[in-house]
Amino acid sequence: MRMPPLPEPSPEVTEEWLRQRNAGGVLPRPAGVIEIRDYDLAWPEMFAEHEKRLRTALGPAALLVEHVGSTSVPGLAAKPRIDVDVIVADPADEPAYLPALEAAGYVLRVREPDWYEHRCLHGFEPTANVHVFGPDCDEFRRHVIFRDWLRDHPADRERYAAEKRRIAAAGVTFMAEYAAQKSGVVIDILRKAGLTVSNEEKRA
Repeated sequence: MRMPPLPEPSPEVTEEWLRQRNAGGVLPRPAGVIEIRDYDLAWPEMFAEHEKRLRTALGPAALLVEHVGSTSVPGLAAKPRIDVDVIVADPADEPAYLPALEAAGYVLRVREPDWYEHRCLHGFEPTANVHVFGPDCDEFRRHVIFRDWLRDHPADRERYAAEKRRIAAAGVTFMAEYAAQKSGVVIDILRKAGLTVSNEEKRA
C-alpha cells in the first residue's frame, strides 16, 4: 500500500464550520453522553450486515467496502457505532451512488467537497457511519494503516482507548469535537506507523 502523508491537525470546530459541512446547512444534533464500551465480539458481525446491505445496494459501484475505526480493532474499547469506508469511482458524482444508498436506508449527514470529496451517511440497525471516498484516497489509506497498527500494538491500543475515555468523560457539545480532540494521539500513532509530512508541507 502506498504510504500517505500524515493528516493535518483538526480544524477548530465552530458552528459555522459544522453548518458548512453538514448536509442541509444546519447544525448537527448535540453529542449528548458519549458511551465508550469494551470491545464487543458482535461488532464484526454488525459490519458484515452493513457490508452485505451496501454491496447489494451499490453493486459494482462499490469498489471496496472496508471495516475501519475502533470497532474494527479486536480488544479496543469503542463507541457502539460501526465505521465503514466505501470506495466509489467519484464521490462527487452523487447520482451514481447516493440514491441507491438512500433507498437502502442510509441518510446523508456530511458533505465535504474540499476534503477528498468525502461524504458521510448514517446507517441504522445496527448504527453505522458510512464514509464515501474515491480510489487512492489518502484518508482511506490512513484509516487502514491506523487500524492495522492498533491490531498489532497493544500499548498504543490501550493509549488510544484511554484518550477516548478521557474525552468522553470530560464531555463535548458536538461529536466533531470528540474526533478533533483525539487527533493529536491519532497523528502521533500514525507517525509511529511510518507516516511523515508530505513534501508540500515540508516546503511550506
